Parts: sequence; C-alpha cells; structure tokens
Amino acid sequence: MLAARLAADEPRASIGEGPLLGLTVATIVVIIVLIGWAKLHPLIALILGSAVLGVGSGLGAEATVTDFVGGLGDTIGDIGLLIALGAMLGQLLHVSGAATRLVDRFVRAVPGRAVPWAMVGIAFLIGLPLFFEVALVLVFPIIVLVVRRTGAPLLKVAIPALAALSLLNGFLPPHPGPLLAVSAFHADLGLTMFYGLIVAVPTVIVGGPLLGNVLARLVPSPPVEKLPFGHPDGGMPKAGGTDDEPGHGRRGTNSTAALEAPALPRLSTPGVGVTLLTMLLPIALMLIRAIAELTLSQDDPGRRLAETIGEPTVALLAGCLLAMFTFGLATGMGRRQVSGVMGSGLPLVAGIILVVGAGGGFKSTLVATGVGDTIADLTRNLGLPAVVLAWLLAALIRVAVGSGTVAIITTASLLAPLAAGTSPSGAALMALAVGAGSRFGSHVNDAGFWMVKEFLQLDVKDTFRTWTLMDCVVSVVAGIGVVALGAVVE
Repeated sequence: MLAARLAADEPRASIGEGPLLGLTVATIVVIIVLIGWAKLHPLIALILGSAVLGVGSGLGAEATVTDFVGGLGDTIGDIGLLIALGAMLGQLLHVSGAATRLVDRFVRAVPGRAVPWAMVGIAFLIGLPLFFEVALVLVFPIIVLVVRRTGAPLLKVAIPALAALSLLNGFLPPHPGPLLAVSAFHADLGLTMFYGLIVAVPTVIVGGPLLGNVLARLVPSPPVEKLPFGHPDGGMPKAGGTDDEPGHGRRGTNSTAALEAPALPRLSTPGVGVTLLTMLLPIALMLIRAIAELTLSQDDPGRRLAETIGEPTVALLAGCLLAMFTFGLATGMGRRQVSGVMGSGLPLVAGIILVVGAGGGFKSTLVATGVGDTIADLTRNLGLPAVVLAWLLAALIRVAVGSGTVAIITTASLLAPLAAGTSPSGAALMALAVGAGSRFGSHVNDAGFWMVKEFLQLDVKDTFRTWTLMDCVVSVVAGIGVVALGAVVE
C-alpha cells in the first residue's frame, strides 16, 4: 500500500534541481542534529524536518501536511499493526517460557563461536518469505534471549541477523521489490534467484558475522535488560532508545521502562516442537502465499485463498490465536491472564510505532518533492556499464527518499530499455544490481532505521555506526558480487 502510493505520487516541488538537492541534504542534517545534539524526540524532529522540506521546496503548507500525514498513516497501516501483533505474540512467547526453552536448546546445540553464524541461518529461514518489518518482529525476541543466555554482545548477535533480513528484503524474490525488478527487466525468475543466492552467501558472511565481530568491539552494546523482551520477568522497556534521550529513564526511580506482565501461577513450559510450530505458522502461511503467486494464475481460487491467509496481518493474527492456546491456556494460564499478558505488550510498542510512522511521513514528503527523479536525471547519462549504473542509481534514490521499494521501482522503470534484447543472464543481473543498490545507506528518512534503533535501544549516532554501516556494506558487497558474476556468466 505505502510503496504503491509513493510510486504514484507526482513531483510537485517548484524550486530548481540544485536547490532541491541542497535542501534535502540540509533537512536530513537538521533532523540528525535535533535528535543527537538538541535531544529532541525523534517524532518531533521528523515532523519539523518534513515541514521545513515541504515548505522550502515549494510544496506548500497544506500539501506538506497532507503528504506527511498520508505517509505516516500508510506506514502505520503497513507496519504498526504488525508490530503490535508481534509484541503480543512475543509477550506470550516470553512469559510462557517457550522462548527460553527454545534458546536453551539452541545454545546447547551451537558452539559459542558459531552463534552469530547460526543467527544468519535463523534469520534467513524466517525472513525468506517475509517483509523486513515482520521478520524483525519475529526474530528480535530470539536475538535478545540468545544474548541473555550466551552473554555475547548484542551487536555480535544482532548484526548477522539484520544483514540477512536486509539483503533478503531488497535482493531476492519473492519479496515485492525484487519481483518488481524481475518484471520490469523481463528477467527469468528462477535464474535471478539462483544468481541471487550465489551472491547472497558471501555478502551475508561479510556484512553479518564478520562485520558484527568488528562492530561489537567498536560500539558499546546496550545492556540486555534495557531491550524489549530483555527483562527476565517478561517486562519490556518503552520505545525510544538510550537513557540520554528525553523521556528515557533507567529501571527504578523515574523510570519509563517496563510494564510488568500480570502475576501468573506456575506454568508448564511449552515443548520445543510446539514452540516452533507456533512461531513458524505465520511464516508458513506467507510462504504459501508467495508460492501461490508464483505458480497459480490470478483468477485461481486457490491463489485467492492463499493471498488472504498469507497476508502479513492475517498470518500474524493466526500466529497470535494459536499462541493464545499453545503459550497460554495449555500452560495453565486462564483466559483473563492470557489477555493480560498479550495486552501488556501494546503500550510498550506505541512509541516505536509512532516513530516508525513519522519516518514514513518524512519519506512521503521527500518523494513528493521529486528529489528521486532529480537524481535519476542527473545520473542516467554517465556512460557507465548497465549493471553499475543500475546499482548506482538505485543507491542514490534510496539515500534520497529512504524507500528501497521506491528506489527499485524508479530505477527499473528508467533502465528497462537497457535490458531490452539482453541475454537472460544480463536481465537477471540487472534486476539483482538494482536490488543491491536499493539496500544502500538507510538513514533518518527510512522507517526501518527507526525500527532498528528503537528495538536495539541505540542512539542515532550508534544506529548510523551499526545499522547504516551494515546496510552500506551489504549493498556494496552485493553490488561487487553481481559485477563479478557478470564477468563470469556474460
């Protein structure tokens, strides 16, 4: 919904290309300064940044408000409900002891040094059929519990999982962005996936465990107790990052952390098999949808059913309903206690949802100014090889507007004529190059930036030093991999 609306918006900025680019850069810098130096809450900083950008670019006050509110609403509609359902499922998973037993089994089976590598596999499995936001909601409780059990730095465990999720979201079908690129370039889907997997393996190794080891030594990881699902009693700190930001206190006096889950009787812990079944149900439903969309015609009743049950909100709701029994009633909770545990997660993700929504509002304002088209016009005639140009153009648009999907849509539509008449390998490589470039440089205009920041409880500076850097490494390594593969197969 959000990507379709952004892609359909017509540029309305009335200033020239140079001033528009300068204003965009200045606005992003102002947002960073307001949050990092002035300690303004990200929600307020993003609203002010959008106002400056919209009015300064000539959109006008009314259009600026319309674009921001529309982007915020679309983002919350796309992501907010998923975060809320994920939080409810996560609370049941945590309070019932199911996650603890699962992670204990995982830690016993995997040597300590191999934990970051195993997290890549877990994230890859969970993220293959899912949007990034849904996958992060499902993977994050596992990350936190692994950190609690192993004592490893958070970033050493989280970065490998984030690298896998990020690359999958922009690089490999059946995610929407890569499918759009495959369609635009008339590439063979199977060949694109095959080439994509070849490039994805070294990319995730470099951008995941190897980079995670370095970042864990350079950037302090926040204490696990500050993280959502990080408290042994099942409480979750409220959204918003580090204690040095406004409104973020430490647990104790004047603390904003942790609504506690309701007091519960002694529970029977769900088995590992039941836990896996419950956690994988949403993934299985969404994977069924992806397979149906690839193999069945649009008017097939089976496809329509698969699209309904595999819609992310429906799939996560199904997971919540199953968890109410497997993690709730079957463990000894009463119906009121199940409701209380699930409800205890909702107030604690409200801040995350609003900040992520504001990031979507700022992105919508950027797209409305037409800065993405401005960058595309400036780079089309550089005379670069098609694959390199595809990566560069997608990367620049991603940095400018914050949306990887919009970067893919824009780049693919501009460069589709270049792919006409090329070999199947050439078309597949073009699609992959666009996907790789679309991962570059996530920052304050990307809702995913704020989602990662809030979940990992990092400040803005450390989010740049970790998440943004990781996204850049993944994008560059994947781009190099596509070019190298092209030298072999073309």
